[in-house]
Amino acid sequence: PRRPQPCWAVFLQKILILLHVTMCVVVGKTMMILFPNAMKRYILKQGEKSRMNKNPKFSYENWGPTFFSFKYLLFVLKVKWKRLEDEAFEGHPAPNTPVVTFNGEVRHLFDFIQDNRSLILNFGSYFSSIADFLIIYIEEAHAEDGWAFKNNIVIKNHRSLEDRKIAAQFLQKNNPLCPVVLDTMENLSSSKYAALPERLYLLQGGKVTYKGGVGPWNYHPQEIRTILEKLK
Repeated sequence: PRRPQPCWAVFLQKILILLHVTMCVVVGKTMMILFPNAMKRYILKQGEKSRMNKNPKFSYENWGPTFFSFKYLLFVLKVKWKRLEDEAFEGHPAPNTPVVTFNGEVRHLFDFIQDNRSLILNFGSYFSSIADFLIIYIEEAHAEDGWAFKNNIVIKNHRSLEDRKIAAQFLQKNNPLCPVVLDTMENLSSSKYAALPERLYLLQGGKVTYKGGVGPWNYHPQEIRTILEKLK
């Protein structure tokens, strides 16, 4: 893993990211005004990489027009700045960050690794005979008081661990068939695994053996399936 960078280097990177993201948002917003149909086709094409286009109750008008807004800019900045704290690298020891159960018990990710079985973070329900799954509920990507989508579940940014627990209960109602734990309010797991807004990892023997792309465009559960099929 890379060595911790001095504060001035991190600050400089954040400034460069700020300038780059701001420029992209200005260009994107201008293009949406001048060429709305072309931008709609482009954004929908991007949506095909995720699950956005597959929900008939969640149309483009609910989420597409929110792109390149001020709240979009703030969210993208937060995501890219948090990636500077990434400490999870394939082939290297995995960060053993703390998480919180629904009972309020503080545990660590390695507590969920059984013997030499693989542990998949953030996604579960398949291949339970050879791997274990753990969903870590992190901060909201589209909170009602942040970069919000229309016709979405109304959840505000978490101000406390209880807020995060209540939000995660929406997920629990869908019976995910694997443990669900909460990231700490310091967002330690999200930061060290660069997980915002969503991401998949596979851990084995305390090391990162698979690091998925950043969602939603590069969130591909099929890649995990392919790896696990080879372990059968």
